[in-house]
Amino acid sequence: MAEPPRARSLLAQVFGFSEFRPGQEDIVSAVTAGRNTLAIMPTGGGKSLCYQLPALCRPGVTVVISPLIALMRDQVRALRAVGVEAGALTSGNTEAETEEVFRALDEGRLKLLYMAPERLAAGGTAAMLRRIGTTMIAVDEAHCVSQWGHDFRPDYLRIGDLRRALDVPLAAFTATADAETQAEIVTRLFDGQPPETFLRGFDRPNIHLAFAPKDKPRDQILAFAARRRGLSGIVYCATRAKTETLAQALREAGHPACAYHGGLDADERRHVEMRFQQEDGLIVVATVAFGMGIDKPDIRWVAHADLPKSIEGYYQEIGRAGRDGAPAETLTLYGADDIRLRRAQIDESLAPPERKAADHGRLNALLGLAEAVGCRRQSLLRYFGEDPGPCGNCDLCDRPAEVFDATEAVRKALSAILRTGEWFGAGHLIDILTGNATARVRERGHDQLPTFAVGRELTKPVWSAVFRQMMGHDLIRPDPERHGALRMTDAARPILRGEQPIRLRRDVLDARARPAVKAMVGEEDAPLLSALKAKRRALAESQGVPAYVVFTDRTLIEMAERRPATLDAMAGITGVGAKKLESYGAAFLEVITGADVPAVHPARMRLAGRPAGALLDRLVQIQTDLARGADGTGKYLGCTTATLTRIAETRPATLADLERIGGMGPQKTERFGAAFLAALREE
Repeated sequence: MAEPPRARSLLAQVFGFSEFRPGQEDIVSAVTAGRNTLAIMPTGGGKSLCYQLPALCRPGVTVVISPLIALMRDQVRALRAVGVEAGALTSGNTEAETEEVFRALDEGRLKLLYMAPERLAAGGTAAMLRRIGTTMIAVDEAHCVSQWGHDFRPDYLRIGDLRRALDVPLAAFTATADAETQAEIVTRLFDGQPPETFLRGFDRPNIHLAFAPKDKPRDQILAFAARRRGLSGIVYCATRAKTETLAQALREAGHPACAYHGGLDADERRHVEMRFQQEDGLIVVATVAFGMGIDKPDIRWVAHADLPKSIEGYYQEIGRAGRDGAPAETLTLYGADDIRLRRAQIDESLAPPERKAADHGRLNALLGLAEAVGCRRQSLLRYFGEDPGPCGNCDLCDRPAEVFDATEAVRKALSAILRTGEWFGAGHLIDILTGNATARVRERGHDQLPTFAVGRELTKPVWSAVFRQMMGHDLIRPDPERHGALRMTDAARPILRGEQPIRLRRDVLDARARPAVKAMVGEEDAPLLSALKAKRRALAESQGVPAYVVFTDRTLIEMAERRPATLDAMAGITGVGAKKLESYGAAFLEVITGADVPAVHPARMRLAGRPAGALLDRLVQIQTDLARGADGTGKYLGCTTATLTRIAETRPATLADLERIGGMGPQKTERFGAAFLAALREE
């Protein structure tokens, strides 16, 4: 192990720092000593130094696994600027750049080699790393290894195999990882053997936190930027199109601004990254594609024009502001349309049900932060397992929220959920609470429940806000296996029993977003539509065809609204022809009904949705009942499905006509004829 004075000497000589930042020295000592290490440090806490400095203290080459080319380029550039031999092997390299990296490796000059996890899939990578004398692996953004993490990268799963193949110590670093993510990092990277772990706290006290309900969101972003004119900032958007339109609006307002998203080609993205690094006061309007590779210390503000995907994603994104420790500000806008979008993204994913349930819980945590009743920093840090006092540096510390005792309203809502068997979404429950006897409410007898109309004192929009805040407190969660039906969590039980009160925000009860576009279906049908889209996506990917080849959106919308319960009803949906019914009908019917669909004879499938189909079912039942005669003691006789199908389609009117149908004859006509003709007359 290198002596600490050696590390301190290099800290000053190479990096120009007289002291370590809080927590860095212990991590540097552990990594330099060759101990497996997991370090969770806030963005801006100096993670990169904690593997770069040990790399200089140790013999051999340190391989750094990093997720983004931009991040690797920035770090290599910065290391070379201070005289450290470093290089990167990336898909963005020129041939000359790659040759120079290998030359430096062959000559023993290179101390840090950066590469993306995808390179680990290439044959010969492990042998090459063994040949160049790799003595340590550092993993940056280690949360990418976890399928619970918000930036999951499948190729990160290969890192554990690489560690075992090289038999070298591994140091993993991330800025955000809740308990589940930490556990999976340990399993994937360290074979379940706990590494030396450093949790340096998640607080960034220099960052001012603020949320606001959407109310003309473009104007809100423009006003926020105007008050910070001339300062570098990032605006995050949920869609590529929105980055373009909002960047244009900022330019028209006199700001230097550009868009950044995954649809731009590599050169365009690199140009934006370089401009942001070099220009003062530039605003980048981006999707989350503009993320981990950004290492600019003087970003003074970050705004979210749309609600982020999760509380981990939010923490990562605001953490790009104020990395120099100077004051920075944030603003996150949110609305009902955002929440619907994020719920739909979870429900339409191909993740297993337990993952979807956990993701809904994470979204609940973010909603809880958005509509917190007290200090936002307390809410944020409690999510990561800390218990701080009020911060004095968030909008709710600046101006406390207006709250009210919502215990009675919440108990009414929970009662409605339980009395309907936890099988319905907020829209249907609000109809019950407000006494709105819709056709669905009457069909299910819910207008006879004790909870019917008990909440008439609140309007439908106010009830929507109450349900939203209940999710934010994680009292209820959508159940992906029940198409978004709300289920009560254990946290709600003391409130339902009257053992615990609850306060909600009054000031956001009427804060409703104006949906950017009209919803494709009603709120009650949206979760089922998401589930149908997930099934369509899975089938399309397995067949290598576009999603619309399976079914169009219009067809899925009609399925979600009409909810066919049989293949006959499914055949009546626009866009479901005979071939698609045969290919996909059962799969989509199982999504709608939640039950297995019994195998259907091809002849019956061809008659689905036609009167002859129901008649065939009746004939099958008759021949089953009379197979051994009316008294059940006769010789067994049966008709083939083909014969019964011809009867259903041709509809003979007499016993003679029936006897002439292939497969019948006198004996079967005598046994079944009268009953068959009676069924035909009834039809």
